[in-house]
Amino acid sequence: MKIAPIMRAFSTRVGLGATLVHTGQHYDEDMKSSFFRQLEIPEPQVDLGVGSGSHAVQTAEIMRRFDEVLDKLESDAVLVVGDVNSTIACSLVAAKRDLKVVHVEAGLRSYDKQMPEELNRVLTDQLSDLLFTTERGAADNLAREGISADKIRFVGNVMIDTLLRNRSRCPSALDVIAGFPPAAASVYDGRFGLVTLHRPSNVDDEAVLARLVGVLNDIGRELPLVFPVHPRTRRRIDATGLGRRFGPGVAMLPPLGYLEMLGLMSGARVVFTDSGGLQEETTALGVPCVTLREGTERPITVTEGTNTIVGSDPERIWACFREIMATGGKRGRVPELWDGHAAERIADELVRWAGLP
Repeated sequence: MKIAPIMRAFSTRVGLGATLVHTGQHYDEDMKSSFFRQLEIPEPQVDLGVGSGSHAVQTAEIMRRFDEVLDKLESDAVLVVGDVNSTIACSLVAAKRDLKVVHVEAGLRSYDKQMPEELNRVLTDQLSDLLFTTERGAADNLAREGISADKIRFVGNVMIDTLLRNRSRCPSALDVIAGFPPAAASVYDGRFGLVTLHRPSNVDDEAVLARLVGVLNDIGRELPLVFPVHPRTRRRIDATGLGRRFGPGVAMLPPLGYLEMLGLMSGARVVFTDSGGLQEETTALGVPCVTLREGTERPITVTEGTNTIVGSDPERIWACFREIMATGGKRGRVPELWDGHAAERIADELVRWAGLP
């Protein structure tokens, strides 16, 4: 969702060439092919095929394979997006080779060092020569960490570029649901909530996962819930047997493509999630979001958007759900520069930064 608009913007700037490298960190083949196809991302020139592993193993393997790729390329800079293991791994390799590092989605902070993504964010920003931010507050985070303001560019959010480009292409929520009889049976009047869970803090701790399964099952008795299950979450639910606790009000679906998820989000009364990306997308769509975490690296979705942080406490989740059902939830507004043109601004800034004609 982040690289698609960037590659599209690069293709329209003379002299701004790019080699697309897919590390394979997100390795589910069906999910990968679906997203590349739906988002019209060009086939990567390089696929490292790293696959699964611990954080250390995955990061090290990406570094080893990416280093070999750079032996064969004449690169001036390496652009990385987001906060995953690929982000820090490729940044480290580039910095050690004295290549410039460009970070898209810089400066976001949860201030929770137990999140692997937080470590990736902080370290990548320290290595970066040019930092593109999605919200103005990110510059304050970077300043506190000693990063010079002349390296920072506020450009907006490329995730929203992708959302706005594809909103008219996505199927309706009811069309998506109709393809899955368990969901179609429970969502009979168009009223439903959407659930996503994948973060280790929620799915790897059986006690936390059991709490969330229990409260979501209870909510499903009042509002049908549609739950496309991430592969790693499915493994944890199957291993613990917690899936058997879900009644007919919670429809567990296989992973869905981007357009299908966008259709579901657009039609949902409420979204329960631990995904940072969904916090942003629901804010852009004006859909109430209940974040099942204790904090967020995207505070603008709370202060300006439709997001409420509740953690994994059932009482807080229930209270927020009832408030949304009674009032419609936060109205919010779309943050500054979340206008569908962030990638174009990134490309223009790179042209200037590189001194291209």
